[in-house]
Amino acid sequence: MPEPDEQQAPGGEPQSGRNRLLHALMTPSRNQVVVAVLLALVAFAVVVQVRSTEADDTYAGYRDEDLIAVLDGLAGTSQRARAEIERLETTRDQLASDSADQRTALQQAQSEADTLAILAGLVPVRGPGVRITISEVTAPVNADTVVDMVQSLRVAGAEAIQVNGQVRLVAQSAFTDVTGGLEVDGEVLSAPYVFDVIGPPSALTNAMTILEGPRVDLQDEGAEVEITEQASIDIEAVADPLDPDFARPQDAQ
Repeated sequence: MPEPDEQQAPGGEPQSGRNRLLHALMTPSRNQVVVAVLLALVAFAVVVQVRSTEADDTYAGYRDEDLIAVLDGLAGTSQRARAEIERLETTRDQLASDSADQRTALQQAQSEADTLAILAGLVPVRGPGVRITISEVTAPVNADTVVDMVQSLRVAGAEAIQVNGQVRLVAQSAFTDVTGGLEVDGEVLSAPYVFDVIGPPSALTNAMTILEGPRVDLQDEGAEVEITEQASIDIEAVADPLDPDFARPQDAQ
């Protein structure tokens, strides 16, 4: 019988151990392939671990004092970075706040400028109010009586007044009796006189119709007065801006 480590060759001759090894390498079985793959993966993992260990060995040769110094340095750097972040965030918030305050101030200034432009008669305006038509019946209208009427309307809340679609009344407006009508701010106007007044309609009507008010005074002089409240009135006439002769803005302190 052949020895235990010998096998019969195809021709009936026994195979040596070397021959069997060569035969296994030349024709590997499925199990051998799986084992080879596993061994390769294990070898790859070992190489990666070794390299990782070498890479993480940066401070391996440091003394304890050196490591403490390094940690202190890192802590200081981290603290300075946090402080810089906080400073930048504070600056950002301050800029945002300043920008919002600036927008608010500009909006307020623009609103005040618009209001002053309306009161100065420098821009066309639209709004609710009344239309007052004064027709001369038996006698000419007196300029002083018209001035009293305008003052009563202003006290009642009139914000803009236009006469005959030509003259915008402002604080400096003046009425003068002339032949054929009234001179208003250099413009000669003739009856009927139509006053377009923007303001609270009911308050303006009450200012005209109160006992011994402007309408009564005008009627006593021989005029006919018609008052109509309107939801929207367009005032297109504007006044020329006046340059002051004496007043000047104060220098900023």
